[in-house]
Amino acid sequence: MSLGKDTSRTGTPDVPVTDKRKMAAAGVLLALPVIALMWVSSYAREDPKLFGFPFFFWYQFLWVFLCSAMTWSAYKLTLSARAPRKPKGEGR
Repeated sequence: MSLGKDTSRTGTPDVPVTDKRKMAAAGVLLALPVIALMWVSSYAREDPKLFGFPFFFWYQFLWVFLCSAMTWSAYKLTLSARAPRKPKGEGR
């Protein structure tokens, strides 16, 4: 049963056309913090200190902000990858 949606480009209803390059970039943005924080030996040290805090603590705290920025960027990339696009040849 068709719900009146255009399925000519995807073949199935309710599946938006996606830009795979943008979705791959979003996946990389989401994977970077996981990889960086799981590689503990890269930041398991005390020096350099920042305002008296060992590197181990301020590095992880920095990733709180980096993770939120990367997650927001991945969200925006996903939205733009699934945005309705005009078929080629239209819109001139």
